[in-house]
Amino acid sequence: MDMFSARFWEIFFEVYEALPRQGPGNHACAARALSLCGDLPPSPVILDLGCGVGGQTLHLAELTSGDIVALDNHAPFIERLRARIEEHGLGSRIRALINDMAQPDLPPESFDLIWSEGALYNIGIENALKVCHGLLRPGGRLAFTDAVWRKENPPPEIKASFDLDYPAMGAAGDIVTALEMHGYELLGRFNLPDEAWWAGFYTPMEQRIEELRKKYVGSGHPLTVLDQLAKEPEMHRQYSDFYAYEFFVARVRKIRI
Repeated sequence: MDMFSARFWEIFFEVYEALPRQGPGNHACAARALSLCGDLPPSPVILDLGCGVGGQTLHLAELTSGDIVALDNHAPFIERLRARIEEHGLGSRIRALINDMAQPDLPPESFDLIWSEGALYNIGIENALKVCHGLLRPGGRLAFTDAVWRKENPPPEIKASFDLDYPAMGAAGDIVTALEMHGYELLGRFNLPDEAWWAGFYTPMEQRIEELRKKYVGSGHPLTVLDQLAKEPEMHRQYSDFYAYEFFVARVRKIRI
Protein backbone atom coordinates (compact mmCIF):
# COMPACT_ATOMS: atom_id res chain seq x y z
CA MET A 1 0.00 0.00 0.00
CA ASP A 2 1.16 3.51 -0.79
CA MET A 3 2.47 5.02 2.45
CA PHE A 4 1.08 8.38 1.37
CA SER A 5 -2.51 7.14 1.03
CA ALA A 6 -5.17 8.28 3.49
CA ARG A 7 -5.78 4.70 4.63
CA PHE A 8 -2.10 4.22 5.43
CA TRP A 9 -2.12 7.24 7.73
CA GLU A 10 -5.33 6.14 9.44
CA ILE A 11 -3.72 2.85 10.46
CA PHE A 12 -0.36 4.52 11.18
CA PHE A 13 -1.94 6.84 13.72
CA GLU A 14 -4.05 4.04 15.16
CA VAL A 15 -0.72 2.47 16.08
CA TYR A 16 1.24 5.57 17.08
CA GLU A 17 -1.45 7.38 19.06
CA ALA A 18 -1.55 4.45 21.50
CA LEU A 19 2.21 4.40 22.19
CA PRO A 20 3.79 6.00 25.29
CA ARG A 21 6.17 7.87 22.98
CA GLN A 22 6.54 8.30 19.22
CA GLY A 23 10.28 7.68 18.86
CA PRO A 24 13.35 6.36 20.66
CA GLY A 25 14.33 7.83 24.01
CA ASN A 26 14.00 7.36 27.76
CA HIS A 27 14.33 9.08 31.11
CA ALA A 28 18.06 8.36 31.42
CA CYS A 29 18.81 9.90 28.02
CA ALA A 30 16.76 12.99 28.86
CA ALA A 31 18.68 13.38 32.12
CA ARG A 32 22.02 13.00 30.33
CA ALA A 33 21.09 15.57 27.70
CA LEU A 34 19.94 18.01 30.38
CA SER A 35 23.28 17.58 32.16
CA LEU A 36 25.01 18.71 28.96
CA CYS A 37 22.97 21.93 28.88
CA GLY A 38 25.06 23.44 31.66
CA ASP A 39 23.75 26.36 33.68
CA LEU A 40 20.08 26.85 32.86
CA PRO A 41 17.97 29.31 34.87
CA PRO A 42 16.54 27.80 38.09
CA SER A 43 13.10 27.56 36.47
CA PRO A 44 13.74 27.55 32.72
CA VAL A 45 11.06 28.29 30.16
CA ILE A 46 11.05 25.21 27.91
CA LEU A 47 9.52 24.45 24.51
CA ASP A 48 9.00 20.78 23.62
CA LEU A 49 8.73 20.98 19.84
CA GLY A 50 6.90 18.09 18.15
CA CYS A 51 5.96 16.63 21.52
CA GLY A 52 3.72 13.74 20.40
CA VAL A 53 1.83 12.33 23.40
CA GLY A 54 4.45 13.84 25.71
CA GLY A 55 6.57 11.00 27.06
CA GLN A 56 9.60 13.29 27.17
CA THR A 57 7.48 16.27 28.26
CA LEU A 58 6.71 14.47 31.51
CA HIS A 59 10.41 13.64 31.90
CA LEU A 60 11.24 17.34 31.55
CA ALA A 61 8.64 18.22 34.17
CA GLU A 62 10.23 15.74 36.55
CA LEU A 63 13.83 16.68 35.80
CA THR A 64 13.39 20.47 35.93
CA SER A 65 11.29 23.00 37.82
CA GLY A 66 10.57 24.94 34.65
CA ASP A 67 7.40 25.85 32.78
CA ILE A 68 6.89 23.89 29.56
CA VAL A 69 5.06 24.62 26.32
CA ALA A 70 4.48 21.34 24.47
CA LEU A 71 3.59 21.73 20.80
CA ASP A 72 2.46 19.31 18.10
CA ASN A 73 0.30 19.67 14.98
CA HIS A 74 -1.52 16.34 15.46
CA ALA A 75 -4.58 17.06 17.61
CA PRO A 76 -5.07 13.51 19.01
CA PHE A 77 -1.50 13.58 20.38
CA ILE A 78 -2.21 16.85 22.17
CA GLU A 79 -5.54 15.57 23.49
CA ARG A 80 -3.80 12.56 25.01
CA LEU A 81 -1.04 14.72 26.46
CA ARG A 82 -3.57 17.06 28.04
CA ALA A 83 -5.16 14.06 29.74
CA ARG A 84 -1.75 12.97 31.04
CA ILE A 85 -1.03 16.49 32.29
CA GLU A 86 -4.30 16.48 34.23
CA GLU A 87 -3.63 12.98 35.55
CA HIS A 88 -0.24 14.08 36.92
CA GLY A 89 -1.49 17.41 38.28
CA LEU A 90 0.86 19.43 36.05
CA GLY A 91 -1.62 21.90 34.60
CA SER A 92 0.12 24.86 36.22
CA ARG A 93 3.45 24.00 34.57
CA ILE A 94 2.68 22.49 31.14
CA ARG A 95 0.65 23.99 28.29
CA ALA A 96 -0.06 21.60 25.41
CA LEU A 97 -0.78 23.39 22.13
CA ILE A 98 -1.85 22.34 18.64
CA ASN A 99 0.47 24.32 16.41
CA ASP A 100 2.73 24.13 13.37
CA MET A 101 6.39 23.38 14.11
CA ALA A 102 7.49 25.25 11.00
CA GLN A 103 5.62 28.43 11.95
CA PRO A 104 4.87 28.30 15.66
CA ASP A 105 2.76 31.17 16.88
CA LEU A 106 5.09 31.96 19.78
CA PRO A 107 7.00 35.12 20.81
CA PRO A 108 10.60 35.38 19.57
CA GLU A 109 13.47 34.93 22.02
CA SER A 110 11.10 33.63 24.71
CA PHE A 111 12.63 30.25 25.64
CA ASP A 112 15.65 29.19 27.66
CA LEU A 113 15.58 25.65 26.28
CA ILE A 114 14.04 24.06 23.21
CA TRP A 115 13.70 20.28 23.34
CA SER A 116 12.76 18.04 20.42
CA GLU A 117 13.00 14.25 20.26
CA GLY A 118 12.87 12.81 16.75
CA ALA A 119 10.73 15.60 15.31
CA LEU A 120 12.86 18.34 13.76
CA TYR A 121 13.52 16.40 10.56
CA ASN A 122 9.82 16.77 9.68
CA ILE A 123 10.43 20.39 8.68
CA GLY A 124 14.04 19.92 7.54
CA ILE A 125 16.92 20.19 9.99
CA GLU A 126 18.32 23.46 8.62
CA ASN A 127 14.88 25.10 8.64
CA ALA A 128 14.28 23.77 12.16
CA LEU A 129 17.56 25.23 13.39
CA LYS A 130 16.49 28.65 12.05
CA VAL A 131 13.07 28.38 13.73
CA CYS A 132 14.60 27.37 17.05
CA HIS A 133 17.27 30.09 16.85
CA GLY A 134 14.57 32.73 16.58
CA LEU A 135 12.65 31.37 19.56
CA LEU A 136 15.65 30.98 21.89
CA ARG A 137 17.03 33.76 24.03
CA PRO A 138 20.71 34.62 23.47
CA GLY A 139 22.66 31.85 25.17
CA GLY A 140 19.60 29.57 25.15
CA ARG A 141 19.98 25.82 24.69
CA LEU A 142 18.71 23.46 22.02
CA ALA A 143 18.54 19.72 22.75
CA PHE A 144 17.25 17.35 20.08
CA THR A 145 17.56 13.85 18.68
CA ASP A 146 17.88 12.94 15.05
CA ALA A 147 18.50 9.79 13.02
CA VAL A 148 22.01 9.60 11.55
CA TRP A 149 24.01 7.11 9.53
CA ARG A 150 26.83 5.43 11.46
CA LYS A 151 28.42 3.70 8.45
CA GLU A 152 28.72 4.41 4.77
CA ASN A 153 27.00 2.21 2.19
CA PRO A 154 24.19 0.79 4.34
CA PRO A 155 22.35 -2.28 2.98
CA PRO A 156 19.80 -1.36 0.30
CA GLU A 157 16.86 -2.55 2.39
CA ILE A 158 17.50 -0.20 5.31
CA LYS A 159 18.58 2.65 3.02
CA ALA A 160 15.33 2.36 1.06
CA SER A 161 13.34 2.35 4.29
CA PHE A 162 14.85 5.59 5.54
CA ASP A 163 14.65 7.16 2.09
CA LEU A 164 10.86 6.89 2.25
CA ASP A 165 10.64 9.01 5.38
CA TYR A 166 13.95 10.88 5.67
CA PRO A 167 15.77 11.07 2.33
CA ALA A 168 18.02 13.90 3.58
CA MET A 169 19.34 11.84 6.51
CA GLY A 170 23.09 12.26 6.92
CA ALA A 171 25.89 11.60 9.40
CA ALA A 172 26.26 13.21 12.83
CA GLY A 173 29.04 15.42 11.47
CA ASP A 174 26.62 16.96 8.99
CA ILE A 175 24.38 18.12 11.83
CA VAL A 176 27.32 19.48 13.81
CA THR A 177 28.30 21.51 10.75
CA ALA A 178 24.73 22.78 10.34
CA LEU A 179 24.61 23.84 13.99
CA GLU A 180 27.79 25.87 13.60
CA MET A 181 26.52 27.50 10.42
CA HIS A 182 23.27 28.57 12.06
CA GLY A 183 24.70 30.28 15.10
CA TYR A 184 25.02 27.48 17.66
CA GLU A 185 27.91 26.16 19.74
CA LEU A 186 27.86 22.39 20.25
CA LEU A 187 27.93 21.46 23.95
CA GLY A 188 27.82 17.69 23.54
CA ARG A 189 26.27 14.72 21.78
CA PHE A 190 25.76 11.00 22.32
CA ASN A 191 24.12 7.97 20.70
CA LEU A 192 20.95 6.66 22.26
CA PRO A 193 21.51 3.15 23.66
CA ASP A 194 19.55 0.22 22.32
CA GLU A 195 17.24 0.06 25.34
CA ALA A 196 16.03 3.57 24.44
CA TRP A 197 14.62 2.12 21.21
CA TRP A 198 12.81 -0.81 22.79
CA ALA A 199 11.36 -0.20 26.26
CA GLY A 200 9.08 2.73 25.48
CA PHE A 201 8.87 2.55 21.70
CA TYR A 202 9.42 -0.63 19.66
CA THR A 203 8.19 -3.13 22.27
CA PRO A 204 4.83 -1.34 22.78
CA MET A 205 4.67 -0.77 19.01
CA GLU A 206 4.93 -4.49 18.31
CA GLN A 207 2.33 -5.19 20.98
CA ARG A 208 -0.03 -2.61 19.47
CA ILE A 209 0.44 -4.03 15.97
CA GLU A 210 -0.52 -7.49 17.24
CA GLU A 211 -3.63 -6.05 18.92
CA LEU A 212 -4.68 -4.44 15.65
CA ARG A 213 -4.00 -7.60 13.63
CA LYS A 214 -6.73 -9.26 15.71
CA LYS A 215 -9.05 -6.29 15.18
CA TYR A 216 -8.53 -6.33 11.40
CA VAL A 217 -8.33 -10.08 10.82
CA GLY A 218 -9.59 -10.80 7.30
CA SER A 219 -9.21 -7.14 6.23
CA GLY A 220 -6.60 -6.92 3.51
CA HIS A 221 -5.53 -3.27 3.43
CA PRO A 222 -5.18 -2.64 7.18
CA LEU A 223 -3.16 -5.82 7.57
CA THR A 224 -0.89 -4.76 4.71
CA VAL A 225 -0.22 -1.47 6.49
CA LEU A 226 0.45 -3.27 9.76
CA ASP A 227 2.92 -5.53 7.95
CA GLN A 228 4.70 -2.41 6.64
CA LEU A 229 4.88 -0.84 10.09
CA ALA A 230 6.13 -4.08 11.63
CA LYS A 231 9.18 -3.99 9.34
CA GLU A 232 10.66 -1.03 11.22
CA PRO A 233 11.46 -2.76 14.53
CA GLU A 234 12.47 -5.91 12.67
CA MET A 235 14.96 -3.98 10.55
CA HIS A 236 16.33 -2.39 13.70
CA ARG A 237 17.11 -5.87 14.97
CA GLN A 238 19.05 -6.60 11.79
CA TYR A 239 20.67 -3.29 10.85
CA SER A 240 21.06 -1.11 13.95
CA ASP A 241 24.85 -1.08 13.50
CA PHE A 242 24.35 1.13 10.42
CA TYR A 243 22.34 3.98 11.98
CA ALA A 244 21.58 5.61 15.30
CA TYR A 245 19.58 8.27 17.03
CA GLU A 246 21.95 10.93 18.24
CA PHE A 247 21.23 13.46 20.99
CA PHE A 248 22.68 16.89 20.18
CA VAL A 249 22.91 19.66 22.77
CA ALA A 250 23.90 23.16 21.64
CA ARG A 251 23.88 26.76 22.82
CA VAL A 252 22.88 29.84 20.86
CA ARG A 253 25.84 32.17 20.55
CA LYS A 254 25.21 35.24 22.67
CA ILE A 255 26.33 37.46 19.80
CA ARG A 256 23.89 36.58 17.03
CA ILE A 257 25.22 36.21 13.50
